[in-house]
Amino acid sequence: MKKILLVEDDADLFVLLKYNLEKEGYALVGSHTGKGVLELCRRERPDLIILDIMLPDSDGLDICKSIRSHPELSHTPIIFLTARAAETDRIVGLELGANDYIVKPFFVRELIARIKIQFRGQATPARILKAGPLELDRNTMQVRLNGSLLALTATEFRLLEFLMSRPEVVFSREQLLDSVWGHERAVTDRTVDVYILRLRQKIEADPSNPQMIRSVRGFGYTFAVDTEETAGKHSPAVTHS
Repeated sequence: MKKILLVEDDADLFVLLKYNLEKEGYALVGSHTGKGVLELCRRERPDLIILDIMLPDSDGLDICKSIRSHPELSHTPIIFLTARAAETDRIVGLELGANDYIVKPFFVRELIARIKIQFRGQATPARILKAGPLELDRNTMQVRLNGSLLALTATEFRLLEFLMSRPEVVFSREQLLDSVWGHERAVTDRTVDVYILRLRQKIEADPSNPQMIRSVRGFGYTFAVDTEETAGKHSPAVTHS
């Protein structure tokens, strides 16, 4: 099921769109204000974002720029839904990275049709990630080791999911903070070390000699076991900020 994040301050329009989008089979989450939208996107990982420009506390254009600059959200389709109808507004919105620009008033069926266009050819991520005895279910947010359910916090789950879905890629602490904790954070890079240690204690047979979450001296951390999504072994690749 595709998840759509709706940012719209008009309460009546929000309810109308929620009803129609859910009727089409989409899951919908949203906000009536712009505050905290980046964090909401990072937490919910929507498949598409519908974004108003004129919000009571924020500028949708600035939100769009923030989403496009976030490493984990940069490719998420964004549709502006706004009363700004001038040609220059459309151009600015599209140049900032929006995939589509719809002017109010509009037909709901047209919006749904344009949403479907964005989803055409969009790959659906695997629901379950597996690495040896470790299994992570993205839908239920559960992790099992040798069939036994592990007790992970939400942050531990997000960190493990991020690493498991990118096996053999080396990430710096700063990159992990941006991708897992988000830009709106009040933690330091040492926080990553603490959470890595906690995960190792829960998933590694010998936490002092980790075989899955490995340290790469001078760089950061990598998930060293191929998941079900990866074909074959390969040398670690280092990402750059």
